[in-house]
Amino acid sequence: MTPYTTAVAGLATDVRLPDGAGPFPAVLVRTPYDRLRHRAELDGWTRHGFAAVVQDVRGRHASAGEWRPYAHEAADGAATARWIRRQPWSDGRLVAAGGSYAAHCALALALDAPREARPDAVIAAVPALGAAETAREPSGVERLAARAGWWAAHGDRPDSDEGALAAARAADPGLFTHLPLSDLPRRLGRSLPSWPGLWRHRERNGPGARAGRAGMPLLAVGGHHDHFTEDTVALWRAWGGPSARLLLGPWGHGLVAEPGPGALPAHRVSLGALYARWARRALAGELRAGHRAAVALGGAPLWLPAGTEGEPRPHRLRLLRGASFTADPGHPVSSEELTVPEKGAPDRCLLVTAPLPRPLDVVGPVGVRLRATADTPSADWAARLVAIAPGGTAERLAVGVVRRADPPGRPAEFTVDLGLLARRLPAGTRLRLEIAGHHFPAHARNPHTGEDPLTATRLLASRRHVDPGGVALRIPALPSRPVPVDPAQEIPR
Repeated sequence: MTPYTTAVAGLATDVRLPDGAGPFPAVLVRTPYDRLRHRAELDGWTRHGFAAVVQDVRGRHASAGEWRPYAHEAADGAATARWIRRQPWSDGRLVAAGGSYAAHCALALALDAPREARPDAVIAAVPALGAAETAREPSGVERLAARAGWWAAHGDRPDSDEGALAAARAADPGLFTHLPLSDLPRRLGRSLPSWPGLWRHRERNGPGARAGRAGMPLLAVGGHHDHFTEDTVALWRAWGGPSARLLLGPWGHGLVAEPGPGALPAHRVSLGALYARWARRALAGELRAGHRAAVALGGAPLWLPAGTEGEPRPHRLRLLRGASFTADPGHPVSSEELTVPEKGAPDRCLLVTAPLPRPLDVVGPVGVRLRATADTPSADWAARLVAIAPGGTAERLAVGVVRRADPPGRPAEFTVDLGLLARRLPAGTRLRLEIAGHHFPAHARNPHTGEDPLTATRLLASRRHVDPGGVALRIPALPSRPVPVDPAQEIPR
């Protein structure tokens, strides 16, 4: 392998070339997380016959300029793509690849750069599609803890401090409770001038919004336990290129390095080898047209093909307590604890199913239909679905949050979408449904005054009522054992 470092338009760039005579197809990774951390990845690409290029984005690590997240990636990526195609070792074919923010860079190059600079194929793993997409749920509710962690670690600085938020919370366990939340940078102890501007983004207009006009193959990779699962799947569904592939496993944001609940040995995939095989076939035009997928069934050693989805099955829910409860932002329901208080005034509505008489394969979107009332002009409704194993242990399955502005005291009917679930639940499992006014600190507290949660300085308790007879849990259950696929065969097909 031949390594060298150069600068492209002031951006620090490392290149690894395969042994042997070129020219070669190339892979480009543009990252804010330090290009030096990608050496093993680049070596892997070169072993598969690709020239591998990794670059620090503008204003990060060794690259010059000002770091402005999501602002310059199409232009800087285009300059780098043109440079690569001018090199004697390049055969002109280019794959844009990356995970998280680096996936955003790849997609911005593919969808927003001038046509002649666009790549020939895209690998987008756990893609952070844009500011609004990462900062808010599709319903508009703020993803507080995840964005605070990212901005504390990477925002408005040329380097990173991965432990910044954890250290700040250790010093001040009530870090997120101080108001206003717009003042959080001061409590973190450093300047974050871009923090307030992040929350002004409300329209989901990142690269994913333009996926339908794509002109090249896509491989989208995600995890059931990732923040961006829904966006990853939506990107794959909307992709307008000649082919689109989805690999979705029982993983967190770190993919195979971060196995989540339900991950089994059958779900350990060699991503590097799979990426290279897919890229070879994509560049050669050998992929079948259309959308294909391999989706892991957590809790079972199976991968399912695209289009596998269960049929809605009614599940009778029994009210445990809290048909009427108080959603108090001063004492919000925790997103980090699954323990439910058994004494005192209820802070959520709790319902439970009978034990499952047999194993249940849940595949598809989960939702809850509610008939409920709040006595405040603004109210968030958080629904959390928890699996209670026969031994009593609890595991969070899915969460959804919506923001409502119904007339105070007037009953409303609405649905809370909890996202996609692909999981085999053992016989004897009970499903616990929690309906609350907050899911904190994963999501910012609604102050219930109608003010912006990021700038509010006053909190108001909200009285809630849930009609137990109006609660309908939508569980898409497979009627029979599914026919599995092998991801190593399905993705490059």
